[in-house]
Amino acid sequence: MIGSLIAALQPDDDQAAIIGRRGVATRGDIERLLSGYAAALHAEGLTAGDTVGLAIRPGARSLAVLLAAYHLGLRIAVLDPTAGPDVLLARLRLAEPRLVLADAAAQAVAGWAAPLARRARLALPELSALAPVATIGRRLPGTAPVLAPLPGPRPAGYDGDGDAVIVFTSGTTSRPRAVVHTRASLEAGMRTVHDLVAPRPGRPVLGGTFFVLVPSLAGGAPVALSTRSLSKLRPQATYLTPPQLRAELAAGTRFTGRVYSGSAPVSATLLNRVRRAGADQAFGVYALTEVFPAAVVEATAKNAHTGGGDLAGDLLPGVRARIDDAGQVLLAGPNAADRYLGEQPHEWIETGDIGRLAGSRLVLGGRAKDMILRGAENIYPGLYEPSLHVPGVELAVLVGVPADDGDERVVAVVQPSAGTSPEQVRAALREPLSRMGSARPDAVVVADVPLAGRSRKPDRAAATRLAAAS
Repeated sequence: MIGSLIAALQPDDDQAAIIGRRGVATRGDIERLLSGYAAALHAEGLTAGDTVGLAIRPGARSLAVLLAAYHLGLRIAVLDPTAGPDVLLARLRLAEPRLVLADAAAQAVAGWAAPLARRARLALPELSALAPVATIGRRLPGTAPVLAPLPGPRPAGYDGDGDAVIVFTSGTTSRPRAVVHTRASLEAGMRTVHDLVAPRPGRPVLGGTFFVLVPSLAGGAPVALSTRSLSKLRPQATYLTPPQLRAELAAGTRFTGRVYSGSAPVSATLLNRVRRAGADQAFGVYALTEVFPAAVVEATAKNAHTGGGDLAGDLLPGVRARIDDAGQVLLAGPNAADRYLGEQPHEWIETGDIGRLAGSRLVLGGRAKDMILRGAENIYPGLYEPSLHVPGVELAVLVGVPADDGDERVVAVVQPSAGTSPEQVRAALREPLSRMGSARPDAVVVADVPLAGRSRKPDRAAATRLAAAS
C-alpha cells in the first residue's frame, strides 16, 4: 500500500492531502516534497538498510520524509525529543543512525536542548558525537543545517523487504526497548487499517499518525491533523485517543461518521458519549506498537458484553491469538513486529495483558504487572474496572496500596465527569461495588486519575501514591 501510494502521487495533482492549522497541502505538494527529499537523502550517500533518526512534528514534510525513506529502503528510528536527554541519547546509541533529521521545534524543546547540546551537541549546527544532524523545514538560530529537497527526478526505489521502522516503547537508559517493523509488517498493518476504516475519496479523515495518513491518502481521502475544525470538516472517520475524546466532549464537540479510539483503555461509557455526540458508530481499537491493530469492538457490542473483563472485540483478519500458562495474551500475524532491536525475531508477541478467548473474540483482564495481591488472592484490575465506568464517572482505576503487614489494600481511584459531585459518584457506585465480591475495594478515592505518556494512559504508580496519601 505504501509503494502504491508513492507511485500514485503526481506533481500536478491539486487534490487536498493534508489539512493543517496553516493551510492545505495537496497531493502534488506531497509528491514534490517526497521526490525532493528522496533525492536529498540519496545525495547524502544513504542506501537501503541505513538508519535515519526522525524527530519531526506531523505534517506534509514529515509524511514526505517518511515516504522518501521508505522509497529508498531506509530504516526510520522514531525519536521523541521530549523523552529527556539521557533517554534520547541511549536510544540513539542503540539505533546508530547515520543521520538525524529534526525540525527546529524538536531541536529546541524546552528542558532538553541545552543539556543535550552539552552532552552530544545534537542541537548544534556541527556534527554531534553520535550522528550528523540536519534540519527539516525552516531553520532557526542554533539549529543544524537544512536538508533541502533537491530538484530533478526521483531516485530509483527499493523493492525488497527489510527493516522499515524502529519505535521506542520502554526500557531504561541502560537498556532501551525498541520495536522493529519490517516493510512487510508495516504494509500489512496499513492494509488492515485501510480495510477497517474503508476511507472514501474526497471527504476528510481526522488523525495525525502515519497509520492514519497512509491508508486514508491511499483511499483518496484527505487527512485533517487538528481537531480545531472538527465540527466544520465533518470527517467521515476520526481517530483520537481516549483523553483527546474526553477533551473534545468536554468542549461540546459534535462528531460525524465513524469514530475510532485506542492507545489506552476505551470504556463503553466513553463510546456511548461519543455516539450521543453525533457519531454514527464508535469503535474501541485494541492495538500495540508491536501489533497495530489487533482487535476492534463497536459500542453496541461493548454495551452488550456481560461476561466480566473488558471486551477488546473480534480479532482482525490475519491476527492470531493464544493464552499462555500464566493467562497472558500472545499475538501473531502478518502485521506483527519482527523483533525488538538487538534481539532475535519472534513468532508470538507477549502483550503483557491478561485475557481469555471466546472463538475469535478477545476479552482482557488487565495488565499482568498491575495485579494486586490481597490476602491469598490475585486481583486483576482490568477484570473489574469496566464495571466502575457508570454514568457520572469519567475514568476509574483499581490500584494496590501496600499495607503494614506486607499485604495490599485495594483502592479505587474514581474521576467524576464534569458537573458530577463526589456524593453522586459514590451513590452511583454502590451497586457495581456490591457485585465485585472478593475484589471489592477497601476504599474509594474520588479524584482526578493521573495520566502519563504521549497516549495519556492512566499512571497507576501515581494513582497508587494518590490513594496512599488519601
